[in-house]
Amino acid sequence: MSWIDKVKSKASQIISRPEEAWVECKKCKETIYSAELEENFNVCPKCDYHFRLSARARIQSLLEPNSFTEHDQTLVSTDSLKFKDKKRYKDRIRASIKSGFSHDAIITGSGKLGEHDVELCAFEFKFMGGSMGSVVGEKITRAIERAIENKSAVIIVNCSGGARMQEGILSLMQMAKTASALQKLGEHKLPYISILTDPTTGGVSASFAMLGDFILAEPGATIGFAGARVIEQTIKQKLPEGFQTAEFLWDHGLIDSVVHRKELKGKLEQILSLLAGKN
Repeated sequence: MSWIDKVKSKASQIISRPEEAWVECKKCKETIYSAELEENFNVCPKCDYHFRLSARARIQSLLEPNSFTEHDQTLVSTDSLKFKDKKRYKDRIRASIKSGFSHDAIITGSGKLGEHDVELCAFEFKFMGGSMGSVVGEKITRAIERAIENKSAVIIVNCSGGARMQEGILSLMQMAKTASALQKLGEHKLPYISILTDPTTGGVSASFAMLGDFILAEPGATIGFAGARVIEQTIKQKLPEGFQTAEFLWDHGLIDSVVHRKELKGKLEQILSLLAGKN
């Protein structure tokens, strides 16, 4: 085989293998080898920009190997309102499921974080923007009820554009439903840790995402209710620099800590150990 044939062969292998693609950082615009990015927890090695993680990658990064047991994975939203915009809602659901991410915008289950039993809920942003519908609210509520039964902690990793408009009032009802379940968790003196990732907005930020006993956020995460442009048009004022970032919220006392992704598991384990009365 000539050298040019070898080059062509190598090039075809790279094109056919997505894991060998190059990725441009949204912040510093540097080009990063995707394998290097994956090894670095999907954090840019140049500027520390935190790319989004899939729900399953998030679970894998936080829990002990082979300790996760998924629950309620077959729950699927129904199209009660027969909603249709450019596409029918039920067609959007089918398309998202066929993409292979999950059956809805959140994955929930039981697992081990260090030596601690936890109920972990992780949002999947690629499923309709991580939007909160009736299934998301139900799965979170069931996870909280399991935590009460098993006397374990609840951790929710938030990554959502907010309530799912295709379900109308049914999606908004999940705000009260999950908040009520968390109140019962508190009555049993069991911990709830909320992790805010990019983005955490809308009805999610207005309910369970900001109700944690501890609220942690990843660096640079967008956190808020309405968009900055909508707020500026409403109050007729220019917003401060960095408004709705994790760092801004931390500076103003709205969250407890901004934690780098590489340090997140250790921080969670430290918090759970302190709450359990261990050094």
